[in-house]
Amino acid sequence: MKLLTVFSIAFLSCLAHAERPNIILIYADDLGYGDLGVYGQQDIETPELDRMAEEGARFTDFYAPAPVCAPSRASLLTGLHTGNGPVRGNFLEGLDETDTTFAHTLRDAGYRTVGIGKWGLGEARSTGAPLQQGFNQWFGYLGHLHAHNYYPAWLYENDRLWLVRENLARYERRMLYSHDLFAERALQWVDEQMESDVPAFLFLSLTIPHADTVGSAIGLEGMPVPDDAPYTDRDWPQTQKNHAAMITRMDADIGRLLDRLVETNQAENTLVFFTSDNGPHAEGGADPAFFNSGGGLQGIKRDLYEGGIRMPAIAWWPGMISPGTLIEEPFAQWDLAATFAELARTELTTPTDGVSLLPALIGEDSAGRPQEQHEYLYWEFNEASFQQAVRMGAWKGVRRGFGKALELYHLDDDPAETTDLADEFPEIVQELENILVTARTPHDRALIPTPADRPLLGTLFNLILDRIGLP
Repeated sequence: MKLLTVFSIAFLSCLAHAERPNIILIYADDLGYGDLGVYGQQDIETPELDRMAEEGARFTDFYAPAPVCAPSRASLLTGLHTGNGPVRGNFLEGLDETDTTFAHTLRDAGYRTVGIGKWGLGEARSTGAPLQQGFNQWFGYLGHLHAHNYYPAWLYENDRLWLVRENLARYERRMLYSHDLFAERALQWVDEQMESDVPAFLFLSLTIPHADTVGSAIGLEGMPVPDDAPYTDRDWPQTQKNHAAMITRMDADIGRLLDRLVETNQAENTLVFFTSDNGPHAEGGADPAFFNSGGGLQGIKRDLYEGGIRMPAIAWWPGMISPGTLIEEPFAQWDLAATFAELARTELTTPTDGVSLLPALIGEDSAGRPQEQHEYLYWEFNEASFQQAVRMGAWKGVRRGFGKALELYHLDDDPAETTDLADEFPEIVQELENILVTARTPHDRALIPTPADRPLLGTLFNLILDRIGLP
């Protein structure tokens, strides 16, 4: 881990004519690598995100920190991979007063920090609540289970209940789709920022296309959407029509957001970054194979294979990012903390596992330095018998449970991880094994103890999880 302490003089000089840029981070929920047209999707229409990639930069090897929600979000916000971060599984939900997010960094640098959508790292007035973790304002869900209901009776405005009166009568009376509220609030943020002299950060944390586990538990549609257009007449199962319509609805709203930035002359002073928290799910009746949501990669949500953690990632910043930029080096969401700190012309005050992506985004000449690369990327998932993975160059090691052999893949030749090369390259296996031990630090805040931290208790607990089929 390291501190971000060096800033590019050339980059700062190229921004000298402008104020520090606004930043928008759009975070989808359970969107697969292959769910967008620009990543090879053939059936689901995503013209706005495809346009965003054409006008900006697209990453080919960009990773989520974990194959499920909470640890990905904690890692994203703290800049620490899941071997060093405070949340390493969905069973541990919450940041505490010792944690520092990049929202703290931006707020301390004078940014107005606003969050809209799904949080999942602390309930109202807890140490993990958004207002305690660097945000000036919050609107949306706080807990995971609550967020898996697209027609809630209430949301949170900051740390207080905000009633959704249209949905209050009973759950079956589904009137107001929460995603639509989030989309309108995002447009409102753009309009407010047009009148502001203060730089701002927006975390637009959408719930699409996560399953509605609340509805499906009581026999309702598990992938609900107000309208299944433009797929109404397709010869598909209704759940798959809805799944596709959810993604296309999100795409259209992102297009409206980009258009509003252009209309209000804020586009050239705003970086918009889009990605997802983990791979595609098989919940609520959804079938990730139906649309090839993994883009041909092995694994889905809860797997540390590529399909569970390799994410679509698109950056858009007219006038700064050259249209059609393709970034093929491996990077991860824990790099965004360092990136946003540099944009804000400030320093991270706590260690980070990330590197700033500014040279890759705007070009090394404009940044005045080469893009720093990772020696390796590391993942752990403290559920399902403690999974680990590491990527070093094109080599990828995956351990699917405590005590299991390390699988070895060469991603340049085999991105779908179909051929285990561990027996052919024992020296590479040993090098990756060493990283699995040294890359992480023990932690004592997990509700599920890991074998790496508490050997006997952790092993017994994870054996029980395997037996009952969790998570």
